[in-house]
Amino acid sequence: MLYLHDVWVNWFEGEENGYSVCHFHEWRKEDSIELLDQVPLLYITEKLYNYIENDMHDLPKALLDSIHKRAYTRKGQKRSVVEYACIVTDGNDIMAFDTIGYSIPIRKSRLIPRQEQLVFDMIDKTKAQSFRFEDSDYEKEYHMLSMPPEFVFGLTRKERQLKQLLMIGLDQLKTTNNREELRYWLTEWDPKQYPAIRYMDEERVWETLYNGVKEGWSTSHEDLCAKLVRGQSFLEKMWEAEIGPQHDTSSQK
Repeated sequence: MLYLHDVWVNWFEGEENGYSVCHFHEWRKEDSIELLDQVPLLYITEKLYNYIENDMHDLPKALLDSIHKRAYTRKGQKRSVVEYACIVTDGNDIMAFDTIGYSIPIRKSRLIPRQEQLVFDMIDKTKAQSFRFEDSDYEKEYHMLSMPPEFVFGLTRKERQLKQLLMIGLDQLKTTNNREELRYWLTEWDPKQYPAIRYMDEERVWETLYNGVKEGWSTSHEDLCAKLVRGQSFLEKMWEAEIGPQHDTSSQK
């Protein structure tokens, strides 16, 4: 088995989509960086790699057995064994994961560029291992709270986080499905449509709003997000983590 040593990881916990596991250039000084003293490296098929990178399902038992207690962390002079941790690559992309004792990749991380290059050098002239897994005909399903990659492509870490927050707010609107509330928020998003909005039913308003905001990111998206989260303490905390305390957006349209 191949191993890497002294690997810096920045764990993103509970992230099913690979685009939410930030590459090195988006790491922040307040992130909690951990040192893996030793970690196994597996060269796997593209299908299995995508399954690991973009979802949180049970990993193949054979894969888990092969990496069991073969990784170690180090803090100062203390070296601790890790139940199931590994670096995987399909020859194009690379990701580290730690199951924290379970059978699914709970924590995921990218590597620093120098160690990514080392991975590619180590697998050169080797073949990908094939692990059988139950969901071998698996296909990723995207939805509003797990956006398709094209909806976040090209966005910064901050913009992706805020867009996720916006989608949580929109999901709440959709669940409540109050026609007047939906009309209000569509008018906030696109005041020019006001004459037509008055005659739209809930479904039409919702579709118009969602289709308007689902792609890209702009100051208009940010303003709408700020207004949607106002007064909701949990969402406001998420907002403040990315952008600071709430600011008044009432005069920005």
